[in-house]
Amino acid sequence: MAGKIAEAVRLRPFDGSAADYAALAAIANAAFPDNAETAAEIQHWDAIRPAHCALARWLAEVDGIVVAAAEYFHASWMYHPRKFFASIAVLPEWQGRGIGSRCYEELMRDLIERYQPLQVRANCREDQARSLRFLAQRGFREEMRTWESRLDLRAFDPARFADAPAQARAAGFTICHLSEWLHRMPDARQRLYEAMIEMRADVPQPEPFTPSDFATWERLVFCDPHLYPEGYVLALDGDEIAATSQLWKHAEPDVLMTGLTATRRRYRRRGLALALKVHSLALAKAAGYREVRTYNATTNQAMLSINEALGFVKQPAWIEFVKDIG
Repeated sequence: MAGKIAEAVRLRPFDGSAADYAALAAIANAAFPDNAETAAEIQHWDAIRPAHCALARWLAEVDGIVVAAAEYFHASWMYHPRKFFASIAVLPEWQGRGIGSRCYEELMRDLIERYQPLQVRANCREDQARSLRFLAQRGFREEMRTWESRLDLRAFDPARFADAPAQARAAGFTICHLSEWLHRMPDARQRLYEAMIEMRADVPQPEPFTPSDFATWERLVFCDPHLYPEGYVLALDGDEIAATSQLWKHAEPDVLMTGLTATRRRYRRRGLALALKVHSLALAKAAGYREVRTYNATTNQAMLSINEALGFVKQPAWIEFVKDIG
């Protein structure tokens, strides 16, 4: 039966229509319901993808019903012209029928023909047994793991950690929100860009970080529909950015996502990451948000320790796999 279904699959290029974006979002949310992506969000990210980063995408149909999506793309944050990420998602009720295999074969055929890749990466959550087997059977090996952790703001008591922001201020640092920073000086965006690129370079990842240019970074930040300026906080040493902790909106209206929490190298070990996280979490709680989610590499013990102390609870880990080709 699985073979007959696979033979009946029609794999066609994604056409960029509203109907195709809606189908893509429906598949993504059925396969990964916690992500709660919208068609508009996917379309937004496609529109601002850097021109040098390739993206190829297909939808799989059976008897005119869209049942799966497949894509490969360059990762802008660790760009290499011959290294790619691949993603395949199949509606749960259609899984186990050879549709994912059919998508994978076409995806890899096209990728190899067009780009002669050296490596392909894929992500899978540790509790997704079918996907783990799928990747292992095709020669993918585990490369790194990332914990998702969640904080129930209803149970979070900012008063328990009030000393952290107080100590940062006593040491001469000020805490401000993004909106305040942008009105502080004419070159505020450029200064923010330089600080963020420096801090982002220290986030654990399997390949060297590739910074975007200023115009691309500016578009990624300030055109992001999830931007939450009140939750994007900075620790300042005079007019110098010392650290940041960012909260971003989520498709679920009572949930926030953590972006980058980091300290510039010369300001480390002064408690700034904890101070900013406490400040932003207190703000989120007061604003009525229910939950904050974050992701940390399992090797990032410093940040994991902070999150555990604050009450974040680990969820199943995401595993990044890699397959060597060239």
